[in-house]
Amino acid sequence: MQKLYSTLIIDDEPLARERLEKLLLCFPETIHIIGFAKNGSDAQQKIEALNPDLIFLDIEMPGLTGFQLIENLKIIPLIVFCTAHDEYALKAFETNSIDYLVKPLRVERLEKTIEKLKHFNTDNISQNILEVIKSLTEEKLETIMTSITVKKGDRLIFIKLKDVFYFEANNKYVTIFTNKDNYLSEKSLSQIESELPNYFVRVHRGYIVNINTVEEVQKYFNSRYIIKLGNNSKTNITSGRGYINQIKNWINV
Repeated sequence: MQKLYSTLIIDDEPLARERLEKLLLCFPETIHIIGFAKNGSDAQQKIEALNPDLIFLDIEMPGLTGFQLIENLKIIPLIVFCTAHDEYALKAFETNSIDYLVKPLRVERLEKTIEKLKHFNTDNISQNILEVIKSLTEEKLETIMTSITVKKGDRLIFIKLKDVFYFEANNKYVTIFTNKDNYLSEKSLSQIESELPNYFVRVHRGYIVNINTVEEVQKYFNSRYIIKLGNNSKTNITSGRGYINQIKNWINV
């Protein structure tokens, strides 16, 4: 008899959660969705409470990444990693221990994941996953992003990250602000966030700031902050309430 996997979907993007749910509903004989989590901390609580057989896990999330979440778990369920980038796609992800899906997810690729679950071998799964995570973490530390590339007409422009003051999400584009010019990127803010070095901090659903360019941080009401940048425009950004922990960790309060 085919196993029915109790499944938790973990992603910080609501649209990504909704899309994955819709795709997984195509496999009712294998997947039973028991809940959703919007970040790593939320996911840890729900995994411990619900004990799912399987999780679909976004790798790069604000606060607690997918890797950090797994390292915090006492019991590790089966994992299908989901991400907007293929930079983590080492050969280990093609083994029977875990699977790896690159967004945007497609039902044809998901079918292969479901088929893999049917023949899954759970021997030493927790140790195997932890070893993979360790290798991926070490791999990522070796490559630090120093510039971001955008298209402008027929040209590719390389923008040095040290010159970027902040990123702002606006409709389907993200604007990159420097003192010289502003540039449009077709990547989502979450995609960009997953690539950036740790001196960039997401302070709002629509903003990521270069903390090296911040001149002043002032407390604001409702657990928010006003972040004053040192660019020519003297930009002030008001943080979102949901990002208070990231900001406190950054300013050490």
